[in-house]
Amino acid sequence: MISLEKLVRPNIWSLAPYSSARDEYSGKEAHVFLDANENPYNTPYNRYPDPLQREVKSALKKVKGVPEENIFLGNGSDEAIDLPYRIFCNPGQDNVVAIAPTYGMYKVCADINNVEYRQVLLNDSFDFKAADVLAACDEHTKIIWLCSPNNPTGNSLSRDEILKTIEGFEGIVIVDEAYIDFSQQMSLRQELPTHPNLIILQTMSKAWGSAAIRLGMAFASKEIINIYNKVKYPYNVNQLTQLQALEMLKDPFEVDKYVKILLAERTRLMQAFQELPICEQIYKTDANFFLARVTDANAIYNYLVDRGVIVRNRHKVQLCQNCLRITIGTRTENNELLSALRQY
Repeated sequence: MISLEKLVRPNIWSLAPYSSARDEYSGKEAHVFLDANENPYNTPYNRYPDPLQREVKSALKKVKGVPEENIFLGNGSDEAIDLPYRIFCNPGQDNVVAIAPTYGMYKVCADINNVEYRQVLLNDSFDFKAADVLAACDEHTKIIWLCSPNNPTGNSLSRDEILKTIEGFEGIVIVDEAYIDFSQQMSLRQELPTHPNLIILQTMSKAWGSAAIRLGMAFASKEIINIYNKVKYPYNVNQLTQLQALEMLKDPFEVDKYVKILLAERTRLMQAFQELPICEQIYKTDANFFLARVTDANAIYNYLVDRGVIVRNRHKVQLCQNCLRITIGTRTENNELLSALRQY
């Protein structure tokens, strides 16, 4: 890995972060707050939240097995996706490399930040070779994006090829594990101590059933997390989000129940979907959704919309012609989808 100082944009490396009112007395007890121009009434919503979400990170440490100093919390994973562009990539000069197809926000953030976005097509099994991804890199490549399980394809990428990519690249490799709780493949979190150029993204939106609170996680070296915290907005995770996250983290085994139910429903729905006349192929999945090639994705999608059933039309996505992406819902919701398609 190139030294972090050389990877980070010079202006970011020398940046003096904003010092929030809640940072300046950190580590000491206080009960009179006359420092932040807050309204003293309407407790508890009148006070700014903890800018570093210490209590939430302490709870996450027990669940994820990652030290608090290696955790960044953001306003959804979108913040954790956008920040690396602002930290590592010089606009109009640097580039990033990603697999294709994959989650669309990586390219959106690249375009917003004026960073060249290079795509490496997956193979027929929706997997990749490290050599192909590394071949797309040059001296201006700062980041490689990998999503596993991948969206929209649903499959886990080869762990060996991911590790070859991390070990063969001198820049930053970001592995988005938003759907890892549904996969048989283990998270790469335990690889962090031996791979200082690795950033792992996870979220409360999927298995945790908390998309509404917008809480994303990044796990990385202490040095990278410190830079994330330097660049982020001071109070990026609001108090209501932090409180709900703490409530969810009190009983992590409840998430295991969600996952078990959804995996059983996934098997049932995929088997039933396979028997529909419209279905041409269902692809292997390790997520809470599956990708299916159908006879006419546009027509079937519009038909379902008219019936009040919304799926994701991926027809225009590379390698996904005539494909629909189906999220696993409740048994009742899944039955309604099947009933509608049987009448198509």
